[in-house]
Amino acid sequence: MIAEQGVQALAVEPLARRMGITKGSFYWHFSSREALLQRALNRWEEHDSRNLNNALGEISNPRDRLVSFFRRVGKEKLTHEVYSELCAAAGHAQVEPVLERVAQRRMTHLSAAFEELGLDPVAARYQARLTYSVYLGFLQLQRQNQTPSLSSEEFDAYIEHVINTLIPG
Repeated sequence: MIAEQGVQALAVEPLARRMGITKGSFYWHFSSREALLQRALNRWEEHDSRNLNNALGEISNPRDRLVSFFRRVGKEKLTHEVYSELCAAAGHAQVEPVLERVAQRRMTHLSAAFEELGLDPVAARYQARLTYSVYLGFLQLQRQNQTPSLSSEEFDAYIEHVINTLIPG
């Protein structure tokens, strides 16, 4: 529901109706809407961390790790949609700390890969921030339906351009 309609749409009645359960059944599992949101945020953050470690942590070559990061932009649609909607709700008291942790974890992975490629620690952090900004910008453009419709081949060519522009070597 967060991916489809945003954090603000996460409400007990519509969610219970969608799931075919009563409000009472909902409150049997969650004490409040905020408890549901916190559980959803925790679950998404754990999923994101596991994906990051599994997908990028297992790749020993730093350039391949960075390439994998960019190639994943076109995949895992649901996690990107959730993240995009969470970014739109960045000022929300429950959402903000999750976004900060996720962004920090992702940039730490990126920065480490850039250091392994030979950049000094400061330059690696800057390059990680630039790389992450490109990722967030792409998500924002998708969210606003401002990305042109690209065929698979065109999207792959775009990703290759981004990779060649941002990743040394």
